[in-house]
Amino acid sequence: MAGCFTFQRVPERIMRHYLRVRGAWINFGIQSVFNSTSAQHRTSYRAALCTELKKPLVLQDVAAAELKPAEVRVAVHFCGVNFADILVCQGLYQEKPPLPFIPGMEFSGCVVETGQNVVEFQKGDRVIGVGGSGMAEQCVVDQKMLWKIPNELSYEEATALPVSYGTGLLALKHRAATQVGETVLVTAAAGAAGLAAVDIASQALQAKVIAAAGSDEKCAIAVQKGAFASINYTTCNLKEELKKLTNKEGVNVVFDTVGGDIFKDALSSLRWEGRIVVVGFAGGAIPSIPANLLLLKNISAMGVFWGRYREENFPLFSQSISQAIHLFQAGKIKPHIGATFKLPQVNQAFHHVLQRQSVGKVVVSMK
Repeated sequence: MAGCFTFQRVPERIMRHYLRVRGAWINFGIQSVFNSTSAQHRTSYRAALCTELKKPLVLQDVAAAELKPAEVRVAVHFCGVNFADILVCQGLYQEKPPLPFIPGMEFSGCVVETGQNVVEFQKGDRVIGVGGSGMAEQCVVDQKMLWKIPNELSYEEATALPVSYGTGLLALKHRAATQVGETVLVTAAAGAAGLAAVDIASQALQAKVIAAAGSDEKCAIAVQKGAFASINYTTCNLKEELKKLTNKEGVNVVFDTVGGDIFKDALSSLRWEGRIVVVGFAGGAIPSIPANLLLLKNISAMGVFWGRYREENFPLFSQSISQAIHLFQAGKIKPHIGATFKLPQVNQAFHHVLQRQSVGKVVVSMK
């Protein structure tokens, strides 16, 4: 399987088309990186391109874009690998950028150039960013999509903050309104989003966390991160184990990224006025919700599509990232980097995530 993840050369006809692309990719929020009209910046850089859906990414030299007045050029150090990045490259995500495109929803790096209207950033600033084409040595983004990071936060760890911790904060704090002392169940608790949720719930929100994962090793990692108990749902019955751990009272909050039967067991394990937050369907099956259960137990089922807040409520979206940085500075969270790949290994990184081999955040290094 891993052998098919090899780089291919971009056909000339595709590159000619890409070089003609100009302006922003509105639906995906990505600025084209192939405008070579700037006399000052005719340099090129390496990037991973999706030239065909459901095919391996292609490594290619591309021309640097000319900055618009509100844009910032960042020398990328690390780019996060999210399940959503893979879905985009398969054409299965909510947002579908036109081909070819450079994936990479979150990245960290150093500012190397700013547009004439940029006032919040200057050359040399250490930043994290979202919404750009992060799987490349350079990325050009609007200034509002960048956040400064402190020196004590490494570039590698910083890459794990936007998507995973941003999602966790919006899900657990904003949507579920998790309270101190409540019991929180986190499924796929050793994945990037799951481990961030364990970290946030146990350390920042002072909740009691039960971690559910697919192996004893992953369960142990979630316990190290702050869960007071864990359940291996490949060898144990999730619903029965939750009854034992909660004295048959159930849990207050569920953070679910799996879907399928795991979601159903978690939903039925909520206590009175419990809340379940749907974050994803990594298990592949999208479950139906029995409405009578919502009524009988006065429970709530809600969703969190973190990226949508960028358009619907940008202040809240931005706040989720700023809060993650603040919590790190306060010593209340610490991202877990499970694996690091080099840019030429980007397809191996995708394969690593797809095979559920990853623990915590998987990142790609550009250096």
